[in-house]
Amino acid sequence: MTDAPDPDYPPRVPLPVAVPVFPLTGALLLPRGVLPLNIFEPRYLAMVRDAMAATGAAHRIIGMIQPRSRQDPPSLFEVGCLGRITDHRETEDGRILITLTGLNRFRVQAELERTTPYRQVMADYLGFQEDREDPAALAPAARANLEDVLQTYLDSQGLAADWDAVKAADDESLVTTLACVCPFDPPEKQALLEAADLATRAATLTALMTFAQGPGPDSSNSPTLQ
Repeated sequence: MTDAPDPDYPPRVPLPVAVPVFPLTGALLLPRGVLPLNIFEPRYLAMVRDAMAATGAAHRIIGMIQPRSRQDPPSLFEVGCLGRITDHRETEDGRILITLTGLNRFRVQAELERTTPYRQVMADYLGFQEDREDPAALAPAARANLEDVLQTYLDSQGLAADWDAVKAADDESLVTTLACVCPFDPPEKQALLEAADLATRAATLTALMTFAQGPGPDSSNSPTLQ
């Protein structure tokens, strides 16, 4: 689900240049989306506490990004998304439960020399200037196709949905929620993150759900692409 634009971080506030990053496979944060996280590793506990204590543009800011490799430390995908900590609770056993609200995508310009237990990058926002603005609505045909494919996708996965909620959701809320909760592979999640706009993301999502259902009953008679 998505939240309303964060009133404590309006569009006019500059975005930070140096960003602490949390590499997490399969985690997808999109602008205006929400991501709950259970923080327990010491380096990321330190990251959350530093973000909460930071001032200016870096206050409460963490960058979510997927690792590209399994090496230690892993290489990172080029594009991630800033999140602002909008909910924060420490547990008796030393964990921190947070909710991130997506602000703006970024491209990794360079990784900073390590001075903290967690990694930090120089963030470039070129090409993502519209992330903090409301997106254009989907074309009616694209919305209808998305809902049709969603229904067959859920049937193929043995899942169900609250169709009243699906029908009532605005375009961005529906696309963002589905992109985040559907069990796609990390490269597929990355493709959804890097989609240029809401229409492209919806088309990518529709294609991924269609592909996940496998070949249709008439696929044996379908032409083969060369």
